[in-house]
Amino acid sequence: MNVFVTGGAGYIGSICVEELLNAGHHVTVLDNLTEGHRAAVDPRAKFIHGCLSDAALVAQSVRDSQAEAILHFAANALVGESMTNPGKYFRNNVASGLNLLDAAVVCGVKKFVFSSTCATYGPPDRVPMTEDLPQRPINPYGESKLMFEKMLNWYHQLHGLEFVAFRYFNAAGASGKYGEHHRIETHLIPNVLKVALGQAAQCEIYGTDYPTPDGTCIRDYIHIVDLAQAHILGLAPGKQGFFNLGNGDGYSVRQVISTCEKITGRQIAAFEKPRRPGDPPKLVASAEKAVRELGWRPKFPKLEEIVATAWEWHRKHPTGYADSAFPHS
Repeated sequence: MNVFVTGGAGYIGSICVEELLNAGHHVTVLDNLTEGHRAAVDPRAKFIHGCLSDAALVAQSVRDSQAEAILHFAANALVGESMTNPGKYFRNNVASGLNLLDAAVVCGVKKFVFSSTCATYGPPDRVPMTEDLPQRPINPYGESKLMFEKMLNWYHQLHGLEFVAFRYFNAAGASGKYGEHHRIETHLIPNVLKVALGQAAQCEIYGTDYPTPDGTCIRDYIHIVDLAQAHILGLAPGKQGFFNLGNGDGYSVRQVISTCEKITGRQIAAFEKPRRPGDPPKLVASAEKAVRELGWRPKFPKLEEIVATAWEWHRKHPTGYADSAFPHS
């Protein structure tokens, strides 16, 4: 297929582009490079430097690519920043995203695959979390993703646009070529590995008094290549709706740190800090729907495998991507 990918220079998008190309698809990437890296775009893909806020450019790019499907990863995704600058999140994640939806309709694109988030749920009523849980986001980031989900639903009803929206839990790990390098790194595993690399004196544990076996938060980690494979399965005709993507296995912050110590062979200092407001004790996905309806089977379900691939990439790229316009931080 001809696949148009927004945000294909970012962490998740770049590895999805790589896997799409490996599966034989033709890929065009649109990215404004504010958070992504030109060096993260597989050279087999066509690259367009541009922003979703430019409606004319978006429509022309989708048309020129002869897109049969769109994968939409482009978004601002820092929860804390969304609480201080909500306008940025609604403008980029919702208003600019609308330009892409309209381009899909005008250009006759039949399939739209959306990068959503478990943040649309807010604190869950139960775990493991299923797709039928109430959606009550507690930050503008989650709200902006939920708003786009609702727009997709209406475009499906009114324009016949078939969509799959994946609600991610914690993407982690790396492929052989591409990995995780954010301007502001908020993810636990790369921040723990920075200590092992000698780039940080310690990592931080936020809250040690949660009602969990070791008192620290439990989260669901999914290997980035498994995540990418789900998107490829979502391209199949007739696949439609909302799907959680996670492993169904949760690991505590302390378990992640000890696993990183085991994989790297290095001691990792951790500093205990108070809880962060709004952090639920446990977030674990039920991905049974994706397994049942898409035939998805994670190949790297174990935390050791996820950390090992991340560590290998970070060791080879200790300062991230060389073309970065922002420092490794």
